[in-house]
Amino acid sequence: MIEAVVLVVFPFCMVFAAASDLLSMTIANRISAILLAAFLLIAPWAGMGAAEIGWHLLAGASVLAVTFGLFALGGMGGGDAKLLSATALWMGFGMPLIAYLVTASFLGGILTL
Repeated sequence: MIEAVVLVVFPFCMVFAAASDLLSMTIANRISAILLAAFLLIAPWAGMGAAEIGWHLLAGASVLAVTFGLFALGGMGGGDAKLLSATALWMGFGMPLIAYLVTASFLGGILTL
């Protein structure tokens, strides 16, 4: 059951954010809020302990700090910064997060050009 929720909530939010960004160049705050709330509700039932949840929260906060710095410099949008942070929350620290950030940066740069 938990796997089904994870495999529905996260991809749905990401697809909705992509479509919204493509059509209106905005990403609603509710998408990031849903990702945050879903993680906090699902993580304990997925077998994560308090320490592991804390590390995931720290990963999200770290990405938020960096991306809002980029937002302040005009390098990215605020919705993108919040969405990347919410995504980092789900991934935690590690290679999957680094791979995601590198891929998103590369593809974002291509779209910008």
